[in-house]
Amino acid sequence: MRRFVAVGPALVVGLVALLAILTVPAFVRQIGYATTSARVLHARQSLETDDILDRISRATRAVADAVAPSVVHVEVRTNAGPWLFGSGSTGSGWVYDADGHVVTNAHVVRGADAIRVQFSDGRLYEATLVGADPFTDIAVLKAPTSAGLFPATRATGVRLQQGDHVYAFGSPFGFKFSMSQGIVSGVGREPRGAVASANGYTNFIQTDAAVNPGNSGGPLVDSRGRVVGMNVAIATGTESEGTTEGQSAGISFAIPLATIESVVSQLIQHGSVSRGLLGITFSPRSGAALTERSGYNGYGVLVEGISPRGPAEQAGIRVGDVIVAIEGEPVTGDGVLRSLVSNVQPGNPVRVRFWREGEFLEATATLVENPRGNLVNASVIEALESAGLYVRDSLDARRGRIALDERPAVIGVRPASPAELRGFAAGQSITAVNGRPVRSVGELIAALDESGFLLGRRTRFTVQVPGDESNPSPEPRDIELRLGR
Repeated sequence: MRRFVAVGPALVVGLVALLAILTVPAFVRQIGYATTSARVLHARQSLETDDILDRISRATRAVADAVAPSVVHVEVRTNAGPWLFGSGSTGSGWVYDADGHVVTNAHVVRGADAIRVQFSDGRLYEATLVGADPFTDIAVLKAPTSAGLFPATRATGVRLQQGDHVYAFGSPFGFKFSMSQGIVSGVGREPRGAVASANGYTNFIQTDAAVNPGNSGGPLVDSRGRVVGMNVAIATGTESEGTTEGQSAGISFAIPLATIESVVSQLIQHGSVSRGLLGITFSPRSGAALTERSGYNGYGVLVEGISPRGPAEQAGIRVGDVIVAIEGEPVTGDGVLRSLVSNVQPGNPVRVRFWREGEFLEATATLVENPRGNLVNASVIEALESAGLYVRDSLDARRGRIALDERPAVIGVRPASPAELRGFAAGQSITAVNGRPVRSVGELIAALDESGFLLGRRTRFTVQVPGDESNPSPEPRDIELRLGR
């Protein structure tokens, strides 16, 4: 009898335990559900009462509404014949003024035989090229009408800072009039591969706004819808130095507005660009190399040479000084220095801040005009080499030397390059460009510059082919070559 009584409590305990096993998880789930329900209810009520995200959305939509009518889709045709759907290449641009001038990248319209621009309301016009500057990658087009155009508002004189919100407009992968958002990741960047020219000016804005092929030439605007720059290049997974092709790895670059306004105003007025010259020579030293040479620890450019009676010498700048700012803008590298100086037209003064023997000094220099040859020589040689045509030997190339007095001979041709495919071969001599005789590398460069070779125009080279026993004096040949995008 006792044994039976003793089993009873144990059975009760077991039943209670079993009930707990079956009911407690459900109870816990009910508590969790109630907690989640309360959190969801609170969040929904918060979203209903706090409209901060709505206000942000409204502000972003306002930026789109203010900017989109100023954005232009650019279509380029580089071959003869009628327009074909999807033929040629595309890019972006933006309305600069009420006269119908449209700004885009020079590489977007390089070599164009015909250009069309489309506005956000669907209107499509053939445009003319007013002028292009390959050194800053800026071009100006002219629409055949000024009616119904909305010039973009420009943030002239506004200094962009890291962390500022920006919006990129354009036609990425052909998706017209797209908009993306990001922040200014950095300023004063020097992505060396971003501009085709060897002496290209690099003082770029870096942003994480999504930019891809087709965005080139589109405006970069601030939170008030004002243009602060123009999309020019991206960094990809395989090309971190800057390129106009490939898919963005989240880093893009834009030409700052100060450079755009300086170049565009001159292209519209004169069709060409004059640039200021400070009259110094320097090399791209930085970090430990700069400190070792000058004793200065920080960003700047070391002055290694002074032009006699030039602006720098007359302002009191000496060899060994380290230039750290131009007009209050930090000089983070040699490309930035070139850009800041070139933004000021000849005859105008600039404030130069520099470091000398342990102290910072400031001087005012009145700039003179930078001879075009300073820019063109290396740029033309590099453009020829990009097409696979070499007119200087490897030793000269490594030293950065251009022997302007030497005979313009074809030293080598890269296999499968445009130059080889067109008929260039090692051993040929270049005797004329578009019918203009050339007797030296210097004359060749001048003729190519005049022909618009850097802008992608078709250029006719006359070459003398080496003779052989069967034909000791072969006839000269004409070969056409042009730079692509």
